[in-house]
Amino acid sequence: MSYAPKRFDFSLPARINLYSDTQSKPTAGMKDAMLRAEVGDEQGGSDPSVWELCDRVAALLGKEAAMFLPSGTMCNQVAIATHCRPGDEILAHEDAHIQSSEGGAPGAITGVMVRGLSGPRGQFSAETLEDAIRPVSRYSPPQKLVEVEQTANKGGGACWSVAGLNAVAEVAHRHGMAVHMDGARLMNAAVALGVPASDIAENCDTVWLDFTKGLGAPLGAVLAGSTEFIGEAWRWKQRLGGSMRQGGMNAAACTYALTNHVDLLAQDHANAAALARGMAQIQGITVETPETNLVFFDTKGTGMTAAAFAGKLRQAGVMVSVSDTWRGRACLHLDVTAAMVDEAVTIMRGVV
Repeated sequence: MSYAPKRFDFSLPARINLYSDTQSKPTAGMKDAMLRAEVGDEQGGSDPSVWELCDRVAALLGKEAAMFLPSGTMCNQVAIATHCRPGDEILAHEDAHIQSSEGGAPGAITGVMVRGLSGPRGQFSAETLEDAIRPVSRYSPPQKLVEVEQTANKGGGACWSVAGLNAVAEVAHRHGMAVHMDGARLMNAAVALGVPASDIAENCDTVWLDFTKGLGAPLGAVLAGSTEFIGEAWRWKQRLGGSMRQGGMNAAACTYALTNHVDLLAQDHANAAALARGMAQIQGITVETPETNLVFFDTKGTGMTAAAFAGKLRQAGVMVSVSDTWRGRACLHLDVTAAMVDEAVTIMRGVV
C-alpha cells in the first residue's frame, strides 16, 4: 500500500482554497525578506537569522530558550521524546493532533502511550485530568506528560481559556507531570482572546509556534522551553533530521510573519464568521460557530457525504477538507478575501 499523496490535478485550479491555512503562500514582502536574509550554518550555531527568530519567539512565549524546526509535528515529537521515556504515558484530548494526525509517532519514535481524555470542543477539564491520574504503581505506565492543543483543531478551532489552561497545569504539576502545548494556532488564540501569547503559555513547560498556517510562511516552527530542556532537545532534533544548514532563509520568513501577519489573523476570524453565517443559511448544512479561523460543518441534511460535497465544490473551484463521513472543514487564511467568502457561499448553495 502506498501512503504517498496523489498528484494534484492542476487542470482544476482552486480559485478559493479553504482546504487549510497551510495552503497560504509567502507574500512578496516575505519572499524579499528571505532573499535578503543573512545566513550561516544553523546546525553549527552560526546562522544569525535563526538565532534572531528563536530569541524573538522565546521572548514572545515567555520562555528561556527556543529552537527552530522544519514542522510542528517534529516539534511535538522532539518535545515528547525529550520529556518521556519508552513505556511512559501522555494524557491528551482524545482528538488531539498527536493522536489523530502524526502517524502513530509517539509510539513509533519514543515508545510512549497516549491516553485520550474526553471533553467538548477538543478540550478537557482539570477535573477530567484529575480523574485520569492513577496512583503510582509498578503495574501502570508512568504518567509523565499532559498535552494541550491551542487552538483545538478538531474541536472547531476552539480556544483554551487562560484560566482553563492554568487549572489543568496546576493539576499536572501537582502530580509531578510536565505540560506541553501544541501551539499550531497559538497566535490565532492570542488574537481571539485578546491576551499576550506569553500569558497563554505561562504555565506550560514547553510550547511551540507554527509559522506555516495563518502566519503564511513556507516552512518552520519554533519549540520553546527552559534552557536546559532545549539543550537536551537538540539531541532529538539531530536524531530526527531536524538540523539544518542555511536555515536563515526560512527563519527570515517566520520573523517577517511575526512582524507583518499577526494582526491579519483578526480578518481571518471575521471571514470565518461570515462564511459560517452564509453556510448556515444553506438548506441541509449545519455549521459549528467558529471561534477563530476554522469553520466545521455537517452535510448530512443534504444527503451528500462531506467527501461528495467537497468533490463537487472542487469541480467548481472551491477546496474544503473532509474530517469524517458527514463533517467537513473550511479554513480561512491570508490568501482568502471577504469577496472570496461571498463567492464560496454562492457556489456551495448551488452545489447543494
